[in-house]
Amino acid sequence: MPTMPLHDQVEALLAAADAGTLPIVTAGDPVLRRAAEPVDGQLSDALLARLVEVMRRTMHAAPGVGLAAPQIGVALRLAVVEDAATVPEEVRAARGRVPQPFRVLVNPSYEDAGGRRVAFYEGCLSVPGYQAVVARHERVRLRALDEHGRAVDEEVGGWPARIVQHETDHLNGTLYLDRAELRSLSSTQTPAAVERWAQPTPRLAAAELGFPLPESG
Repeated sequence: MPTMPLHDQVEALLAAADAGTLPIVTAGDPVLRRAAEPVDGQLSDALLARLVEVMRRTMHAAPGVGLAAPQIGVALRLAVVEDAATVPEEVRAARGRVPQPFRVLVNPSYEDAGGRRVAFYEGCLSVPGYQAVVARHERVRLRALDEHGRAVDEEVGGWPARIVQHETDHLNGTLYLDRAELRSLSSTQTPAAVERWAQPTPRLAAAELGFPLPESG
């Protein structure tokens, strides 16, 4: 069966958007396990802008702090991020979680920019109901384009660096569980588990569940 051109696929998807949002694809769908193709003129500027807006609304409705195009079934290297960082001060300080304005990342990539890895619980809209500890680079160099084709080349640290890594991983067919310490896997529905993963750091969870943390973390 011939594959529908990406432009037509996106048009059809956006036409079906309910109240400007789309369902989020969950783990087990092949689109989350394939490397997405670079954005390279497949979509008109107007269609790309419409796609970005639906991704923004879908991310807000979830709610989440990032969304990659494969999470709505579009295999393009495109992600949106935004984080109001409405968390307690002790969490903000421990995780380096600071507010991030809405931004669009086109064809993003990252590399380590600090040599230190830190571990925290994180979750994913495509893996609902769970959180797990993931060790990630504390600082990364982000390279991308914005939605207007302007180059992005900057260092990002703290929780914004974690978001960049998580969303870019999606574009490479990688889920956060592929990098997680599976002994840390915790339900978001069980009060005792929530109490552990809601701590500013995962040290208590590591001690009680028996998993290692990076020495530098």
